[in-house]
Amino acid sequence: MSQRDRPPRRTWVRKFRDAFRGLWIGVRGQSSFAVHVPAAALVIAAGVVLKVSLAEWCLLALCITLVLAAEMFNSALESMAKAIDVEHNLHLADGLDIGSAAVLVAALGALVVGLLIFAPRVAALFS
Repeated sequence: MSQRDRPPRRTWVRKFRDAFRGLWIGVRGQSSFAVHVPAAALVIAAGVVLKVSLAEWCLLALCITLVLAAEMFNSALESMAKAIDVEHNLHLADGLDIGSAAVLVAALGALVVGLLIFAPRVAALFS
């Protein structure tokens, strides 16, 4: 491959611009974020009200980030699948279902962590 055939190198500014563009496209284009973002806000509000520890904040932040990142990866898979084949393709459908399952696994894991952190505090409020 000659020097002329290579795409131009992206600067760090361009890489970050592309990443933020991807974030915007992912959040704007996926209805799942209409569930994940309010859920994250609710978790943050509960953490403030119930005064979680620094370690618990770290776990909650990690869970929120993991779920949102899994949703972004799933959105990327969906976008690429549409670019590859607009007709029903069993292999692409399997890949998309696995991507959706990854979001489900992340969300269920986050739910378990949330219950472990919040359930004892909520129970103490009603005792």
